[in-house]
Amino acid sequence: MHLTSGTKSGGRRAGRKAAIAIAAVATCSGLTWTALSLTGGVTDSKPPVTCTYTPSDGGTKAAAPGFDAVAAARPYTVRIDTEEGPVTIEALTKDAPCTTNSFSFLAGKKYFDGSKCHRVTTRGIFVLECGDPAGEGNSDPGYWFKDENLAGASYPAGTVAMSKALPGKNGSQFFISYADPTFRMPPSWTPFGKVVGGLDAVAKIAAKGTADGSTDGKPKEPVVIKSVTVQRPAK
Repeated sequence: MHLTSGTKSGGRRAGRKAAIAIAAVATCSGLTWTALSLTGGVTDSKPPVTCTYTPSDGGTKAAAPGFDAVAAARPYTVRIDTEEGPVTIEALTKDAPCTTNSFSFLAGKKYFDGSKCHRVTTRGIFVLECGDPAGEGNSDPGYWFKDENLAGASYPAGTVAMSKALPGKNGSQFFISYADPTFRMPPSWTPFGKVVGGLDAVAKIAAKGTADGSTDGKPKEPVVIKSVTVQRPAK
């Protein structure tokens, strides 16, 4: 994911061809997200949100998600069930609408269920990386999308952000920071959620270390995501 901790980087795709077709351009045209004051005046306005999901030439294929700006902006929480216990995440739908829309879509398709987290780091940066059904850190869901929410981004404990094999191309892989990094990480990975419960479960996984004893590698014991469930509040 081009995230280094002074040892080795995560898995990279090799020999990627550039995607040449745009499979889904999801636009909510004419919607300006205006907020009206009590007197009827416009107090805030944002441009229409447009999300583009571009086909990739590899990975586990999945149809690209559609997009509705109003629906995507609705907040939701995510429950990730692991053998160490559940992890609850609050999605940053307003700050990262394209990312959270994709994550919700994949979760609804059970894309993550039964997958293994493929990387843990224990020095410099402290993250558990998951989201590749192949468990190797080089697959995608059959599409990619651009970064967002990078202005001023940081990655303290509890941050959930996208990881990637190629710069600017996000798919399904993500990481959870289980402790504060020891240095200022550049704003290169889209933050799209924050852990609001169960961060100790991630820390327990990381405490077991890596399979080869290094500070950056596959978890010592397999970390299986049993299920990922999106929970939205009633309308």
